Amino acid sequence: MLDITKIHPDDLNKNTTIGIAFPLMEGGIFKQTMTFKEQVKSNIIHVLMTNKGELINRPDFGVGLKQLIFEQNVDTEQLEMEIKNQFDIYIPEIELEGATAEFKEDEHLVFIKIAYIIKFNAERDAVQVNVGLPQWLGGEGSKRMGTKPKIIKRSAIINASS
Repeated sequence: MLDITKIHPDDLNKNTTIGIAFPLMEGGIFKQTMTFKEQVKSNIIHVLMTNKGELINRPDFGVGLKQLIFEQNVDTEQLEMEIKNQFDIYIPEIELEGATAEFKEDEHLVFIKIAYIIKFNAERDAVQVNVGLPQWLGGEGSKRMGTKPKIIKRSAIINASS
């Protein structure tokens, strides 16, 4: 049987970049995305980390995970619905399979696990974003707790959301 893989048109020219990767690097250096798949992950992180009202002309854009680490009670079900709504509006190229939110109030940590399908080629992928206070601010995180997505096994995300 012939195995045909769909290639996104943006991936055809290897000499051009597609967009800017998130999170942005320190020192004004912008890492660029080279494939459509990388740009989708970048868009997911951008939506999750941007606070509402932060982007000009898009007052409803963003989930604002950074603000949640200071909240006393976070309704994880409502957060998961907000993530789904944001992705439906601002990242239409994916279909969300599962969004799982976990909040550790005493440690000021938020864990978000996202499983999704890229609609163009039906490729499945997953991202985990951890947000928390760094140690120097009294948190349990590392010295500089970054928001870089952690690539985890897709089965762990699907099992956690069921």
